[in-house]
Amino acid sequence: MTIVTNNQTLVQHDWLKRWAFLGLSLLINSVGHALTVVMNLGSAVWTASAVNLYHLWPLSLQATLFTCGVVVVIMNAILIHQIIWRRIIGNLLFTLPFSVLIQWFTGLIQRTGITSLPLGIRIIIDVFGVLCVALATSIYQRANLILHPNDDFMQIIRFRYLKGNATIAQMVHYIPPVIIMVITFLISGQLWAVNVGTAICLFFQGTFIGYFDKHVFLNLKHYGLDTIQRD
Repeated sequence: MTIVTNNQTLVQHDWLKRWAFLGLSLLINSVGHALTVVMNLGSAVWTASAVNLYHLWPLSLQATLFTCGVVVVIMNAILIHQIIWRRIIGNLLFTLPFSVLIQWFTGLIQRTGITSLPLGIRIIIDVFGVLCVALATSIYQRANLILHPNDDFMQIIRFRYLKGNATIAQMVHYIPPVIIMVITFLISGQLWAVNVGTAICLFFQGTFIGYFDKHVFLNLKHYGLDTIQRD
């Protein structure tokens, strides 16, 4: 009887720990994305594609981010060859506050006058934002309670198709947003939120995530990979 109680306590502790890390990662991720959007020196690749769509159509940034998330949810279901409603609802539950928080933090940061700082400092801030996004992604992918559809997409590719290789998976999962940005550029003749930070994300974000997996919050393991890895 004592063993069962101890096991239940451990399971409960794990759930509480995972939810706490999820909340922390959501804040870090939203701030990181907002910093890159405000600096306009290169956002994370998926965010940059959404920003370019936002400048092309009448939807708000919040609505654009949410719409993109819904499309990726459908892609994820195709990749794992099944519809898991709990997973889909979790993706959407993540996307809504994430979209709201990015827009809120973006407006807040813009009011600080940070964009008037010297270029060198703004580049450093932009890169810091990119690192925040990588750290947050590492945290909530490991907690694996609910994920943003884009990161769930990356996680599926990483563990189902690429044997856990974060670097290659991150680059493969950037193919759709790059295509989106090419199309929006051909239509509008402009690129928004694409700069040095985007290049860093494109080539090194997966490496950053893999590094944070191994060196930050070591007591947080990867949970719930059985569905992703199933053939």
